[in-house]
Amino acid sequence: MYKRLLKLTALLAITLLASACGGGGGGSSSTPEPPPTLPPVAPEPELFRLAGTVTASSSQAVDDDTNDPAGPVRANDTVETAQSIPNPITLGGYVNQPGTGAPGRSQVDGDIDDYFRVELLAGQTITMLVADFQQADADLYLFDTRGRILDFSIESGEIETLVVPRDGTYVVNAFAYEGATNYILAIGSPDTVSSRQLNHHDIVPWQSVIKYRAEAEPEVGPSVATGMRIRRMGMEQRAGGRGRGRLMGIRRGLAGGPETRERSGPALAKLDHVDDPKLQARLETLLAIKALNRDPQIEYAEPNYELRAMSVPNDPAYRLQWHYPLIDLPGAWDTTTGEPQVIVAVVDTGILANHPDLVGQWVPGYDFVRSASSAGDGDGIDADPEDPGGGESAASRSFHGTHVSGTVAAAGNNGTGVVGVAYNARVMPLRALGSGGEGTTYDVDQAVRFAAGLVNDSGSVPARRADIINLSLGGAPFSQSSQDLYRRVREAGIIVVASAGNEASSLPSYPAAYEGVISVAAVDAQRQSASYSNTGNSIDIAAPGGNSGVDLNGDGYPDGVLSTDGQEAGDGFGYSFLSGTSMAAPHVAGVIALMKSVNPELSPGDIDSLLSQGRISDDLGTPGWDKLYGYGIVNAQRAVQAALEAGGSSPADNPLLSTSATSLNFSNSINTLELELRNAGQGELELLDASTSEAWVELKPVQISDGGLGLYQVEVDRDGLNSGVYSSDITLRSSVNTINVRVIMSVGSSAPADVGVVYILLYEQDKPEPVAQASAASTGGLYPFAFNNLPPGQYEVFAGSDADNDLLICDAGEACGSWLTVDQPILIDLNSNRENIDFPVDYLVTIPNVQEASNQPKAPSRYPAKTLKRTARRIPGR
Repeated sequence: MYKRLLKLTALLAITLLASACGGGGGGSSSTPEPPPTLPPVAPEPELFRLAGTVTASSSQAVDDDTNDPAGPVRANDTVETAQSIPNPITLGGYVNQPGTGAPGRSQVDGDIDDYFRVELLAGQTITMLVADFQQADADLYLFDTRGRILDFSIESGEIETLVVPRDGTYVVNAFAYEGATNYILAIGSPDTVSSRQLNHHDIVPWQSVIKYRAEAEPEVGPSVATGMRIRRMGMEQRAGGRGRGRLMGIRRGLAGGPETRERSGPALAKLDHVDDPKLQARLETLLAIKALNRDPQIEYAEPNYELRAMSVPNDPAYRLQWHYPLIDLPGAWDTTTGEPQVIVAVVDTGILANHPDLVGQWVPGYDFVRSASSAGDGDGIDADPEDPGGGESAASRSFHGTHVSGTVAAAGNNGTGVVGVAYNARVMPLRALGSGGEGTTYDVDQAVRFAAGLVNDSGSVPARRADIINLSLGGAPFSQSSQDLYRRVREAGIIVVASAGNEASSLPSYPAAYEGVISVAAVDAQRQSASYSNTGNSIDIAAPGGNSGVDLNGDGYPDGVLSTDGQEAGDGFGYSFLSGTSMAAPHVAGVIALMKSVNPELSPGDIDSLLSQGRISDDLGTPGWDKLYGYGIVNAQRAVQAALEAGGSSPADNPLLSTSATSLNFSNSINTLELELRNAGQGELELLDASTSEAWVELKPVQISDGGLGLYQVEVDRDGLNSGVYSSDITLRSSVNTINVRVIMSVGSSAPADVGVVYILLYEQDKPEPVAQASAASTGGLYPFAFNNLPPGQYEVFAGSDADNDLLICDAGEACGSWLTVDQPILIDLNSNRENIDFPVDYLVTIPNVQEASNQPKAPSRYPAKTLKRTARRIPGR
């Protein structure tokens, strides 16, 4: 988002009135002059109305006292006035120290604390993502209902996480240690993996490792003055020396010496709420270290960590990639995780080559963005496909290609972030979309030619051509030139996969609708057709595209597709949840890479044959092919087995029971969800028993085989249950293995969905500033809007909240939406009244560069603010 001043020009309707006046010169007998001839007045253009409703999901909530003065204010500044929130939840909030942040409701007096009362389950995770961590610092505390601190996370500065110790009612506290910031609070389902991974690093109480800046070394200044200052800071040196880290002892009691206490400010009051001596020692130590880091003469201060041998699961964010179990990917990984010689060309916005989950995962590519003005890197076509970020297009966001590439082949088992579908295959990044995510058919075609080893405008070809080409792009009409190219690419043995489009239309969308291209539609976490996904005769297969407006697995995050991402300024890396057919296509491209890894001889015709036979997918909708899902949702395990058999191999028997989801969230309003049981391997498998730990959960067969595998319906019954949060396990025992699926349900009324005041901005095509704005408060999770008296034209609609009141919607920690998706906004051709422009708004959650727990503290990482590539500055006071 480019944060320029928005100036709305008023449309002035000017009416020219002509009147004739009589002239006199001689008397009554004079002949009146004829009235002057006026030019014809052009008829005024017909004006139209554009209206709709923005919706918020019940899995989202908003802090009751943000900085936006347009929203209602309900104080939640103490344990006693804590705001009640449901569980699971994704909540957007704002905290600030007095005198910091943008002008608004709390800028002067401050809003240091937000407290939230919530029923929690043992093992659940509470995560706070600090949006403006580069300028601010916010901390996370867990209280009991008596106001005593049970745990805290204050070390990171950007992502703070706690694990709930036992079932009960708690108060969660977001605290502004320094500055002003938005934040996202995510409360998710119990997870034994994450619970082990997120335990605190043990520290030595009352010790810190610090390093002075060169000009402030104690040996440089007068020793007496330096010694006095060290004592005022409550420290004494125990080891180390000039130019390196020093081990310092910290004075016990109230977080160090006078200078340290002064820098700690209101945070010291938290110590009054701690009873456990060990917890108090830890808190005092960490508060003192935070204060030391605010000292301009200290380069860094950190705890003295205790080390021990540890063994933790790899790829820590994999547990949030719900979309992989949905396509039975773990079962495929038992056979192959891909081979380095299999190459998937990703024709997109380029790549962040140094992203820690993409380093070593790509082969040389090319930049085919011909226009230097839209390239954003200062030149035209060149050999560097690095994505520079930026752009002003409303149609896309930066680092789209990085997200797509991560889904294909982000590194696996590297202890960092996420994992790709074929994580031992390789990506060929080809940049054909400029900094705003926009490009031309010619540039895309040149990139496709390069990937296929055909003559192209670069004057070169890759050392090894691609096996698969992924095209998560669209928007152009049919081109005979492009169709001829895709036929030639197919004849060369290369498989082309493309996203079906996000227009919710049944009309053909190109390049997905070209002959010889596999068109991928999108489904949500329940394998239902996504509301935005295109349908129609060109659809071949479906894959997870997500729905960021819900949290059906109860992990506390929206059900978007999680993959690699970058920061707008290009100097940081992270991971984000996005939704769209752009996210679905790389799942299929990655699965085909797995197939090519076990059978390199597979041709495009072979893939077509296996697809039409239903051997690489699970049928959905109408039996056989249909316009919503094509031949069904891709199944990675079945696809790999089919590839082996097509090559004459007989896969070894390795039956294993798997499920389409590991947890189900019914919140307080959902009564039924689907669960599929399947054999993730080869060979005989039988379901022996299915039971639930609580009577209010029932598993009902819908369409199952003789062995008990197939589709089930999970139902919950709230009758007779008291208000609260409930959990149950569904235990599935097969002839080979046993699986537990966690179920979460809430009983009792809860606040309606609310993300705060939503501002709806209307843009005319190719204009960087909005032409109109509306605002609305939540009415049962609905935000109606209307724009009247609009001239004919092409428009785009965006919506978002502004919790920090900086007059910019869609900052990190704020809700955001567009018709139909943020990933691919749709132009509205306004030549008549339009009344059903309905779309969701949700928090665009990005998590930082997460790494596995280790014996060493990780260097700070940065995560991006998700923003629209438009000037999204709203009008104050509206």
